[in-house]
Amino acid sequence: MSDDTALPRASQPTGACLFDGQPAVHLRSPAGAQATVLLHGAHVVSWIPALGEEQLYLSPTSALGGTAAVRGGVPVIFPQFNQQGPLPKHGFARNRAWTLQEATMRGEHAFAVLRLEADEATRAIWPHGFALEMTVSVDSRRLEMELAVINTGDSTIDFQAALHTYLRCGDVGRAQLEGLQGVNYQDAVLDQPRQQWVDVVTIAQELDRIYWEAPRELLLREAGRKVRIIASQFEDTVVWNPGPEKCASLPDMPDEDWPQMLCVEAAQIGNPVRLSPGEEWTGMQTLVVED
Repeated sequence: MSDDTALPRASQPTGACLFDGQPAVHLRSPAGAQATVLLHGAHVVSWIPALGEEQLYLSPTSALGGTAAVRGGVPVIFPQFNQQGPLPKHGFARNRAWTLQEATMRGEHAFAVLRLEADEATRAIWPHGFALEMTVSVDSRRLEMELAVINTGDSTIDFQAALHTYLRCGDVGRAQLEGLQGVNYQDAVLDQPRQQWVDVVTIAQELDRIYWEAPRELLLREAGRKVRIIASQFEDTVVWNPGPEKCASLPDMPDEDWPQMLCVEAAQIGNPVRLSPGEEWTGMQTLVVED
């Protein structure tokens, strides 16, 4: 991917920019941490902690325009997870143009707020009033992503939601995801319910699991790197890697890239959220790079 912003990455201020030709907002904290969010889908496509390296995987062959979902970064899943309902896969929020409401710095944080509201196109497939707000914040070593859902209609709404986070890995076969021991999960590869017997999840082939009522904190560990993954108000966690065979079938991801990523998604799937008119729900995922 090329970076079409006018300034070198290290000196980009917080504010509107272009990323590979697409409208975006770039965040840069006083300590030098950076993040980039596309207006298409309120999609976080880059996160670089201060004095650090890129922490998110973004496929070099993924389209970034409005024609398809972006492969990588952090897609916003709403109001349906995967194909668990009548809507398009993972709903429609990740394929809609959001509006930038605010982008600024406050204390040690740089943050942006993006908004999506119901319109004729969304009502045609999901006949409800709603507003979504995605708030993305960075400080020295931390990325916070908060999704707020407001029922702006006159009837109750039910929805699923997730932050479909693609974490970059040096070699996923040598990475370890810690903290899920004893948790029940649905294995989509084997199509059966199971339980996590050991504390460490390792990846050697395709893995696709929904961990029900997962712990709030997990740790991704690999040589020279630790990322703490913290969820708030999201009850479930999805862990996904396509493995070599599934990756070879994906048109928007190079065959050899599957070892370079692991999805660890804060999700609300098993117990869909129900909101009465005027009510609001928020869920957050926080990523912290540790020594």
